[in-house]
Amino acid sequence: MTDGLPAGIDPSVPPSGAGCVECDAAGGWWVHLRRCTQCGHIGCCDSSPSQHASAHAAATKHPFMQSFEPGEDWFWSFETQEAYDGPELAPPTSHPTNQPVPGPAGRVPADWQEHIH
Repeated sequence: MTDGLPAGIDPSVPPSGAGCVECDAAGGWWVHLRRCTQCGHIGCCDSSPSQHASAHAAATKHPFMQSFEPGEDWFWSFETQEAYDGPELAPPTSHPTNQPVPGPAGRVPADWQEHIH
């Protein structure tokens, strides 16, 4: 624990961008976005085709993520599989409100609902 926070939560680290790092690199798309509370990595949720946020947590052993959706501030522990309240993280705290869900614009297939988990 540092400053009363559990290991794996660093409120000073900004997010890696406005979209899923891996989906953006590969030209993919996502349903919702999640933010690693340790390093700021933005990945796609487990409903998304590629599930990059969970893959990041598994590969790095970073234990917490936070929703990166506008109006949502819940935290998730990969270790306990439970939701938590947590501290305010460095801004921005969500993707831009004009970014569509699912997103990003122009990359979501018309039959996207058939591709979600």
